Amino acid sequence: MCDTMVALGNSTQNGSVLFAKNSDRDANEAHEIVIIPGSNHAQNNKVKCTYIEIPQVSHTYSVLLAKPFWIWGCEMGANEHGVVIGNEAVFTKAKVRKEPGLIGMDFIRLALERSKSAPEARRCIVSLLEAYGQSGNCSFDQSLYYHNSFLIADPKEAWVLETADYQWAAKKVKTIYSISNAITIENEWDLCSDELVKYAVDHHWCKGRDDFNFKKCYSEFLHTHFSQADIRQQCSLNALNETGEKLNALSMMNVLRSHPEQTNYRPDLSLTKWGVCMHQGFGPFRVSQSVGSMVSEISPALTTHWVTGTSAPCTGIFKPIWMESGLPLIESFPKNIFDPETLWGKHEELHREVLKDYSERIKLYEGERDTLERESYRLISGKKSISISERRMISVNAFEKADRKSQEWLTRIKQSPVKHKSNWFYQQEWNKINRKAGMDL
Repeated sequence: MCDTMVALGNSTQNGSVLFAKNSDRDANEAHEIVIIPGSNHAQNNKVKCTYIEIPQVSHTYSVLLAKPFWIWGCEMGANEHGVVIGNEAVFTKAKVRKEPGLIGMDFIRLALERSKSAPEARRCIVSLLEAYGQSGNCSFDQSLYYHNSFLIADPKEAWVLETADYQWAAKKVKTIYSISNAITIENEWDLCSDELVKYAVDHHWCKGRDDFNFKKCYSEFLHTHFSQADIRQQCSLNALNETGEKLNALSMMNVLRSHPEQTNYRPDLSLTKWGVCMHQGFGPFRVSQSVGSMVSEISPALTTHWVTGTSAPCTGIFKPIWMESGLPLIESFPKNIFDPETLWGKHEELHREVLKDYSERIKLYEGERDTLERESYRLISGKKSISISERRMISVNAFEKADRKSQEWLTRIKQSPVKHKSNWFYQQEWNKINRKAGMDL
């Protein structure tokens, strides 16, 4: 269960478009950051997505992907033209198809590789949806099938595109927008599939256009309700609206770190409370974890992406990268088994030690975490042009400092006694997760 949000230039500090997303997956479903250069392709070439092959286009653009390790596509990503896309699982009453096909993450990468603008990306996803539909398991360890909503942005505009099987509706964003694991478009949209209303009428969900509401007609109650999607979406919208001054990248990072209780939050105490920053709990409901996060500051002059590449934005550090200057210090990529040589794995030991007494242990370094991010932000803020070599240096320094400080914080935390012992069921759940990952904590 995830959250994605966008703020247009009319609501941001410097007029850039801001995009932010947490990727929530199984706790051991490691997240990776990759850059894939643009390429020319021979006629009649095919591209192998997560499950199926489809015809390739003659040229694909360079892309930055923040993705689960096993998926061809991504949960959030960007391309060389400043197009940024994130998706959300939505649960609808329309048929869920389980045969191998295109999954939501594949649509994102395909659209990024083939589109120069947000409208073009929207059209690309719709075209692929109408040609191939959406189907296939979306989880590495479990059986999880769903439909998708997308937030699509570029330096000028943003669109929300929401789907239910082959049906869809799209709406142009005016200021800010947030999507979670529920349809948000109701009875107003800018574009839709030809049979969006007819499908609902045929299934007796409404009588006609006058009483049609996309959200109410198509939403499946159980998953939508227990994911608390509407609550989380309202929380993220409130956080964006309540910022005292216009938004910037640091503001978006703070929203991605939002918990149900911002003071003395404890992820072990509730079966059902979900935050924007997701922590896996115990029991049947809170079974996912924010395993990667990204904030993008999109402008025609300079687009900066801030990535954690690690679990839980509250325990991790956002670091700046630019597609032109490449990824620093990422030489090996994670799987579902603990690997301390990877960026994700290095941080995971710190993250899971913090979870043993979250409300106390996060206090031991969250101020330093924020200082590191502010220092990097000050090097970039207000600049319309930064040379590729300078960008590379800023990125490398940010990653090196984050790595060094994370090791320092891990030592500090291990020396700190546990003041609030976690709920027994929560401890057992995380012991099971750790054993599965091969982690001895």
